[in-house]
Amino acid sequence: MTPIRIRHDVTPEAFQEIRAAGEPVVMQGLAADWPLVRAADAADFLRGLALPGAVHFMRAPPEVDGRMHYGATIGSRNFTREEASFSGFLDLLAEQAGKERPDAIALQGLPAPQLMPGFAEAHPMALVPGVSPRLWIGNAAKVAIHHDPTENIAVVGAGRRRFTLFAPDQVGNLYMGPFDPTPAGVQVSMVHLTAPDLERYPRFAAAMAAARVAELDPGDALYIPYQWYHHVEALDRFNVLVNYWWDPVADASPWEAMMHGFVSLRSLPPDQRRAWRAMFDRYVFLTDGDPGAHLPPEARGVLGATSPQAIAQMRAMLFDGLRKRLGR
Repeated sequence: MTPIRIRHDVTPEAFQEIRAAGEPVVMQGLAADWPLVRAADAADFLRGLALPGAVHFMRAPPEVDGRMHYGATIGSRNFTREEASFSGFLDLLAEQAGKERPDAIALQGLPAPQLMPGFAEAHPMALVPGVSPRLWIGNAAKVAIHHDPTENIAVVGAGRRRFTLFAPDQVGNLYMGPFDPTPAGVQVSMVHLTAPDLERYPRFAAAMAAARVAELDPGDALYIPYQWYHHVEALDRFNVLVNYWWDPVADASPWEAMMHGFVSLRSLPPDQRRAWRAMFDRYVFLTDGDPGAHLPPEARGVLGATSPQAIAQMRAMLFDGLRKRLGR
């Protein structure tokens, strides 16, 4: 494993350079002045901001060691979903903190404005203005290896977190589970990073050799580039993470394109798959430059289709083709 590079005093301009490099970076002390980070008691600070009403959270027994995942079979879970008032949720965390072997408890991905109006304004994130923060609160739980279909800034508000990241090209070594069903909404690795079964999943050793790792303190932030796989381990008995997801190409649909590939390409014979792989490399992934550069602009057709109008026309053609195949 390799330590993730650390940067200090990251400005919005420096952050654009970080994004352009496409590599994870720890932005140490980025949120050191946040009221949450500076609070003497982070739980009481959040309790004072929260609206009444129920929150939903996950709870797993001590024997799973914080690893919330599938149960005995794919389709089952080793945790339950529960709800309580936010104050009651904090009381439950405090109760578990006094136990030698606590239940793992995690409130995940709650939009901050939904629970705490004013939180975003009191905890600004100048690197991605306009992106709404989400809250992840719990004790020493572990989030299985997964990836987000967006870019991500994760800020530690309380407690410590250990992040282990894998580049997208490691997907073949991660033994990912099915796209559906999933334990909590996203595809996850079948390997428990903190207790890997290398006899069953031998290629995971290569993934760990290529992994990037960082341990963050309150006020530190981590930039997770698009589609990078990551495992998140909360290390203390009370932890708060604030994260920001955003997609700079929000109207793109690569997931739908992959699903179409499953239907259209995966069952082809090997020689045809090789032919289409070459086509995709040339015309979609642009592995050797602009495929229409040798043509005059007016003759490039779909090779030069980058305007919103041209993209809309191509989508209309795709929809029309799908309707014909479905007989509608």
